Amino acid sequence: MSTSQPSKIQILLEELETARLKIARKYYAAYWCIGLGIITFVICFYLGAFLVALIEILILIVMAIVVCSLGNKDRKLYRLHYKQGVMVNMLEGIDGNLQINPNSGISPTDFVDSFLFGEKPDAYKTEDLVHGEIGKTTIHFAEVVAQARGNRAYVDIFKGILFCASFNKHFDGLTLVRPKHYTGSMVNWVSRQVSGDARVVDLENTEFNSTFFTQASNQVEARYLLTPAMMERLLVLNQFAESDIFVSFVWSNIYIAFPLKHDYFEPPVFKSLLNQDLLKKDIELLKLMYGIVEELDLNTRIWTKQ
Repeated sequence: MSTSQPSKIQILLEELETARLKIARKYYAAYWCIGLGIITFVICFYLGAFLVALIEILILIVMAIVVCSLGNKDRKLYRLHYKQGVMVNMLEGIDGNLQINPNSGISPTDFVDSFLFGEKPDAYKTEDLVHGEIGKTTIHFAEVVAQARGNRAYVDIFKGILFCASFNKHFDGLTLVRPKHYTGSMVNWVSRQVSGDARVVDLENTEFNSTFFTQASNQVEARYLLTPAMMERLLVLNQFAESDIFVSFVWSNIYIAFPLKHDYFEPPVFKSLLNQDLLKKDIELLKLMYGIVEELDLNTRIWTKQ
């Protein structure tokens, strides 16, 4: 009776688990140093040995900082090896044409040019760029956190996955689909950015209209894009986001912003890598992004690019 061989991903996870345990031990040691320092300080203080207490806690805090910095250094390598090993193999299992670059993402210019949000971010972070071709369609997506400066703190403009795919057409205008509840300053902003007036598009799908607010600078083009089938497919995709998605058709691309709170593609430090459910959310997200091309039928080239 033959036993099944471990997969490449399983082998990588077992190797990384050893590194994870070493990093976790360093962090635990740092926490113990801090805890022991506080206890020592309290005991010495009550015994009247204030100077001794101060020296003791300073020594232990310095030790904790040194140990924690070593853990942080090892964690960066561990994180990179996870993404270059496990994530690469996950993508190969879905489609060998897809690649991941952990240190790249969606540029701030690309974010603004998507016209999805009416604010230019004051703080912007992006990582884990996945890119490649699915059939005739070029795609890329990445995690994005875009924030605006508030009165006392930064507030999120968007946090989640921003997806972009090529269309075989250069659009004459902008078609924008955003959540009905969205309260940004998009209406006036769109009018300033796009030639012509961005007018509301009243579509035939009542569920779509109750979920989204649609604007377009070219009404005819918007209706060609938002066919009954396309609206149904966007409603299906919308079910997978934590709140309603944003969609724009601009230049030669479709952009879709998926609001998500979970931090994807990150290896745990204080939980085992050998947990069978560890990769579940990441795999589901990658399959969702990959499935957009088929779901929206983007490989069917009904237009000729101008």
